[in-house]
Amino acid sequence: MTLLPIASAKEVRSYARHLTLRHPARLAGVLVLHGLAAVSGLVAPQLLGGVIEDAGHGVDRAGRTALLILLFVVVQSALVATAAYASATLGEKVLAALREEFVGNVLALPLATVERAGTGDLVTRTTRDVDVLARTVRQAVPDTLIASVTILITLGALVMTSPLLVLPCLIAVPSLWPATRWYLARAREGYLRENATYSRITESLTETVDGARTVEALRLARRRLDRADADITEAYRAARYTLRLRTVFLPVSDVSYVLPVVATLVVGGLFHLHGHATLAEVTVATLYVQQLLGPVDQLLFWTGEIQVGGASLARLLGVDRRRHTAGPGPGPGTATPAEPGSLTVRSVRYAYRPGRDVLHGIDLDISPGERLAVVGPSGAGKSTLGRLLAGIHTPHSGSVSLAGTSLADLAPGELRHHVALVTQEHHVFRGTLRDNLLIAKADADDAELTAALKTVGATRWAAELGLDARIGSGAHPLSPAQAQQLSLARLLLTNPHTLVLDEATSLIPPGAARQLERSLAAVLEGRTVIAIAHRLHTAHDADRIVVMEDGRISEIGPHDALVRQGGVYAGLWNSWHGRVTQG
Repeated sequence: MTLLPIASAKEVRSYARHLTLRHPARLAGVLVLHGLAAVSGLVAPQLLGGVIEDAGHGVDRAGRTALLILLFVVVQSALVATAAYASATLGEKVLAALREEFVGNVLALPLATVERAGTGDLVTRTTRDVDVLARTVRQAVPDTLIASVTILITLGALVMTSPLLVLPCLIAVPSLWPATRWYLARAREGYLRENATYSRITESLTETVDGARTVEALRLARRRLDRADADITEAYRAARYTLRLRTVFLPVSDVSYVLPVVATLVVGGLFHLHGHATLAEVTVATLYVQQLLGPVDQLLFWTGEIQVGGASLARLLGVDRRRHTAGPGPGPGTATPAEPGSLTVRSVRYAYRPGRDVLHGIDLDISPGERLAVVGPSGAGKSTLGRLLAGIHTPHSGSVSLAGTSLADLAPGELRHHVALVTQEHHVFRGTLRDNLLIAKADADDAELTAALKTVGATRWAAELGLDARIGSGAHPLSPAQAQQLSLARLLLTNPHTLVLDEATSLIPPGAARQLERSLAAVLEGRTVIAIAHRLHTAHDADRIVVMEDGRISEIGPHDALVRQGGVYAGLWNSWHGRVTQG
């Protein structure tokens, strides 16, 4: 399975920094609130240190000190709550922006890229990776921010209390620093590999469910189960690897950050005995180091989660078409849109796998308004040629151009304005019938929608339902033929001047399909139509017929001329015509 691209670590860091700095005022406010909360938490140790230092002189101030400590605890609690709310609000804004960009990137993906990668990887990125990143943005990032601010302010207070008592904190560095470096060096690749295994599981399950009838008919259940077991085993190994990273890193870090408390007490006591620190300074320093345990623990714990979130962010950023470098496909062109004109194919070669061409030196000229039929045996390259003519694929060599402008140089939106591909695959979105039609033309009125439905022969069932009827998953189901009629109605509303029909009427009964094609021919008078079909009545009605064999054009011409010629097309026509007559 070919996975979609993954953003580099540098790109992830740059994007995360850019996304965070989109709200500088909110970020500054969050930092100030957390800083004030951390400062208010420093007061209690100072007061307790003073009480202990003055313990030999009586406890007259104990009551007042207790009230002050209580006051600052309440203030700190209020500041923490306010800061947490501000962090959560900022996190949701950042997450919303990221989700919107991701949806935009998904919708802008070239169809060739999606087909090459399969649905499993894309589905996993839109579900699991988005959920993981949401947890990171909502919890890991704010908690890490809080911990970092608290640690910095507490260390600053510790230095101001007694610079000498900072030294015991360094006892954790020899074990904590190499452990952190070891973990971070392996975590990114480990989590990326783990996420990739989930993509493979999703892909395998999707294929099995979608092809359930085929699996049952060909008795492939055992083979599909074996593949699922293999995918799960690979996911288990990947998960065990990342678990091993955590089971090594977290215990080492837990022990490392507890040591400074003991060291501060011991070293602080020695300093006090030798007159280098007062009892109050030792007490305050020990309490400050003790206060550091929580934030340090939180920081180290969320380090792992941030690595998981970073891996998911890399996969989400990889969906951005601007980062695609693998495989052919039209780029985000900026050429001036072509006006309706001839579609020209010159010396085109194409391969799905390197070294295995499926098209070999195709040359073809299609005039404006011409109806061209592409026929041939299965595997001849008809659908591949159709995708090249529609700009879905970009040839490995040669060119496909419209009115002198290469399709690869047209921006996707402009390309679809001029050339549209209609296949036997279709989708009914959950919503009203009107919503499903307005996807093609947002400003269309009901009269236009009704006319489009009438043209494709959908008047009866559409009138029974009404434009406000809810259709799609969980609502009124449409038959395959009705869904395809809906898809063709969208096409009419889109109104491109060149159409590539790849067996677009294959799911509609022959009589209805023929009627539908005649209606399309009348409505699309003067437009270019390239019909790729196995039903040869389409070829009979075309201006010219292209016959393909083994990725090459073997014959080309009108129906009658090709039948008289007695070649490949004549054999196909006689065989098909005889079968239809017998039926």
